[in-house]
Amino acid sequence: MIEKSNPSPASSSLLRAWWPAFVWVGLIAIESSDLLSSDHTAGLLYRIVRVFYADVNLYDVLIFNLYLRKTGHVIGYGILSLLLLRGWRRTLAQARVSFGRATVGVVNLGRTAILAWLGTVLVASLDEWHQSYIPSRTGTWHDVVLDSTAGLVFLLCAYAWLRRPRAVEGGAR
Repeated sequence: MIEKSNPSPASSSLLRAWWPAFVWVGLIAIESSDLLSSDHTAGLLYRIVRVFYADVNLYDVLIFNLYLRKTGHVIGYGILSLLLLRGWRRTLAQARVSFGRATVGVVNLGRTAILAWLGTVLVASLDEWHQSYIPSRTGTWHDVVLDSTAGLVFLLCAYAWLRRPRAVEGGAR
């Protein structure tokens, strides 16, 4: 009889901590493909807009497509940074419980935010590097800066949110 090995609670907890970030990186990789290049999305957007405004100017649609794509960068990498923050906070908190403070050190929001931001920079850099090999895409350092800045802004907002004073239940007198 073959015994099934159950995953340890630690590995199960790590999976729960990191799966959203891994899925999000996968979505970024798909968006980085030829299928979702600017040429393809601009053509689709133009056809959709023409349904509602038959005399739309192609140049205006191309400009709108650019802004839409850059907004996607900001939102996508901002969310990635938050998912990485979630993963790091849970992982390091669990490691501190498992291995002790002396091994892991102090686990605080600032340190996990830095790790999340560095992960965002890494993914943004790899994404643009990947795009530089696709003929219909262009990998630029400008997008790495945009993505990294978006991640930083989202992390600063999360930092402020998580550090806010909490209301005392029942009201203070």
